[in-house]
Amino acid sequence: MTKLSYLHGNHSELKLGLVGAGIQASLTPAMHEREAAEHGLTCRYQLIDLDALGLEADALPEILDEAESAGLAGLNITHPCKQSILPLLTDLSADARMIGAVNTVVFCDGRRLGHNTDWLGFRESFLHGMGGVSLERVVQLGAGGGGAATAYALMKMGAEHLDLVDLDHRRCQTLVDRYSAIFGPGRISAATDIEASLAAADGLVHATPSGMKSHPGLPLPGALLRGSLWVAEIVYFPLETELLRAARAAGCRRLDGSGMAIHQAIEAFRLFTGLDADPTRMRRHFLAQLRT
Repeated sequence: MTKLSYLHGNHSELKLGLVGAGIQASLTPAMHEREAAEHGLTCRYQLIDLDALGLEADALPEILDEAESAGLAGLNITHPCKQSILPLLTDLSADARMIGAVNTVVFCDGRRLGHNTDWLGFRESFLHGMGGVSLERVVQLGAGGGGAATAYALMKMGAEHLDLVDLDHRRCQTLVDRYSAIFGPGRISAATDIEASLAAADGLVHATPSGMKSHPGLPLPGALLRGSLWVAEIVYFPLETELLRAARAAGCRRLDGSGMAIHQAIEAFRLFTGLDADPTRMRRHFLAQLRT
């Protein structure tokens, strides 16, 4: 019996899962379960928490095998697995292939189909919450799986120049090279001097785990923020991260991570079920959990 044997159960249920590390506070399971109930479906959404199970990302082959044999319709994928899962999939959507990261896997007829709904989630959230801001010069912190999706969304939305900052300089340059090939040279670059980059920027996107309950703290010195800068966050638990508190104190226009979380879940629900989730209802599902 493996550590993942609890996945096996009633095969008449719609079964889904979330794979990642430190995900016990995730609001995704309840969003899917409650929305499924609104469509007359019974959904059991399980957390496959690498930390809780004492596993590393190299356990992904076993996790996928177990999930598939247990009859799961699909999996959501989060940190630190969005990129390492790629070689284990049968095929990728066009967007997932260009982004180089997957956050949604659908099991279908023996195939493992990888999708990226993060970029759509960020785009929808940004268009609703940040309409009208300048995308002439943007700085983004983070070039991992989440950062690859937000950078892709920014480029698709017409960002004229994106300075990408990541502690892993090789990963950062790899993403810059990929997107330069897709969107054209000169629109994205790897940056190391965050102070200089922010001084010339219109906005800041934060796409690292910093600020999560399990990774508290600021991703950059708060003194670098100024009122003319807009700040968009992808972390949603807590809803107001330390970065957003610092941005509020500096007078910045702000976007929290809730919209991205909700809209990526809406698209993932469609991929898992073929049904359209109601955005207003999904937001209600999300916010109800924050009040408990």
